Amino acid sequence: MKIAVDAMGGDYAPEEVVIGAIEAAETYNLDVALVGDEKRIQEVLRKYGAQENTRLTVVHASQVIEMGEHPAQAIRKKRDASIVVATRLVKEGCCDAVVAPGSTGAAVTAALLGLGRIKGIERPCIATPIPSKKGITVLLDSGANSNSKPQHLVEGAIMGFHYAKYILGIEKPTVGLLNIGEEASKGNELSQATYPLLEKLKTISFYGNVEGRDIPQGTVDVVVCDGFVGNVILKFGEGMAMFIIRLVKDTIKQSGFIAKLGALAIYPALKSLKKRLDFTEYGGAPLLGVDGSFIICHGSSKAKAIKNAIRVAGELVQQDVVGHIRKSIEEEEVEQYDSES
Repeated sequence: MKIAVDAMGGDYAPEEVVIGAIEAAETYNLDVALVGDEKRIQEVLRKYGAQENTRLTVVHASQVIEMGEHPAQAIRKKRDASIVVATRLVKEGCCDAVVAPGSTGAAVTAALLGLGRIKGIERPCIATPIPSKKGITVLLDSGANSNSKPQHLVEGAIMGFHYAKYILGIEKPTVGLLNIGEEASKGNELSQATYPLLEKLKTISFYGNVEGRDIPQGTVDVVVCDGFVGNVILKFGEGMAMFIIRLVKDTIKQSGFIAKLGALAIYPALKSLKKRLDFTEYGGAPLLGVDGSFIICHGSSKAKAIKNAIRVAGELVQQDVVGHIRKSIEEEEVEQYDSES
């Protein structure tokens, strides 16, 4: 198995990306193609003594898409951009999956233009694992589509179900529709139109409506919503997690000797809590619905996040999540989801 990594994407490229790739190749027994400025990548490989590592190859790409560029325009203009070349490697069968730190818009556009959609999927979506009381809750869409139709949420429910089943190992994942109340009649036009379509699905287990508080509680395994709401929830959750960790640290520092002594006693528990809330533990979020395995990483990802993203990419390929989604979409006859039918 070989994973193509955009080595020039993100705030800390290429060094942190290359370090993460080195660690992933050693830990997970995977081959990695580092795509980007060959000279700069080789410099990092030499710095960390990995220039002779046969599991790591470098594929030169002369251009980079910056965070501030318009995704579609940049993809069409910069045909030799690192994210474009990495995606092409999968399309041509040279690699099995893509890991893309950096601009989410550029990554989504590159995947759509380079790999295309699974037949029957109108809008791919980003599935983000969120820590919950019971383990992990998958939230989707978390940013690929800011304006969704009922059909898109139904597709997301099917794709999230298979991600939870084959990657998180949940035998019978439950799927909930994010709403402002539990009753089927609650919500805006989008949620009211989506609810009866989800009830008709044969291949997933639909729980019904869930509210925002149900996400950290782990009431269901998969929560579907439109990308605008999902991205707001994701960013709020990241900010709140960092705030809680910082608040605990500051409170301990400002407390007396006895409190600091007590903090030492519970340090292992606090360390475990921090690990559960740390997004780098989950690496990246899969872009589900494109015809290939594609992982999108946070723009601020460092080596640890890249390493774990490569691991998840390998799992997507190994478990053939794309194949399971394709089969389920065919069984459900996606045309019936159109709200106008």
